[in-house]
Amino acid sequence: MKVLGITGGVGSGKSRVLDYLEEAYGAVICRMDDTARELQQKGTRCFERIVEKFGSGILSADGELDRTALGALAFSDDKKLRELNAIVHPEVIREVRQRIRECEERGCPLFVVESALLPDVGRELCDELWYIYADEEVRRQRLRASRGYTDEKITQMIASQPGEERFRAACAVVIDNSGDFEDTMRQTGEHLKR
Repeated sequence: MKVLGITGGVGSGKSRVLDYLEEAYGAVICRMDDTARELQQKGTRCFERIVEKFGSGILSADGELDRTALGALAFSDDKKLRELNAIVHPEVIREVRQRIRECEERGCPLFVVESALLPDVGRELCDELWYIYADEEVRRQRLRASRGYTDEKITQMIASQPGEERFRAACAVVIDNSGDFEDTMRQTGEHLKR
């Protein structure tokens, strides 16, 4: 079984590429952000450690993590972001490793791990990393249109992720997703055939 890592900046179109890999190639998809959210639900070890570190001000009225409050706290302070990542990332890596083992036991041909942070967190899980690239202005347009983000929020998010140079240096393959998705599908197919 091949374990492929898909990475790229926010708004680069990673989700669309993942959907294509799942539909066209039967890939099993693991989004590390979704896994992190699952592991941070009320009652989990991750949840308890986050509340212990950052206090009850990050909880919603129902006692769950208030993701908006936690995100605002983490993305506005590098030290707090590092502290949050030190709690969450090891748990996510353990869980993804387990999912890969289970998929391999079932005979899955392709397992895809997705995260904007793969150049720095989790790359050891993957046989190969692919960078889904899109011009910054294309990314900004997508994020404004699809998620309603402000330019300030987009700038903060982009600044919190690895830069283009880091993605290119870490990845064996670059898929340009700035234009027509037909071209993205063609590039994807060519690289999977290798």
